[in-house]
Amino acid sequence: MARKPNYQFERMERDRAKAAKVAAKAAAKRDERDREAGPSDPNPEAKPSDEG
Repeated sequence: MARKPNYQFERMERDRAKAAKVAAKAAAKRDERDREAGPSDPNPEAKPSDEG
């Protein structure tokens, strides 16, 4: 005998899985961007200039 479907729960589970996948992809993209940028100064204009 088949079970009675619980559409609301199934939809919540699909949405949760999708949100987790999106978050993982965003974290990977952020890590890749940070790795490409390398160790850089986040505010280069805060350094005193030696122009004069």
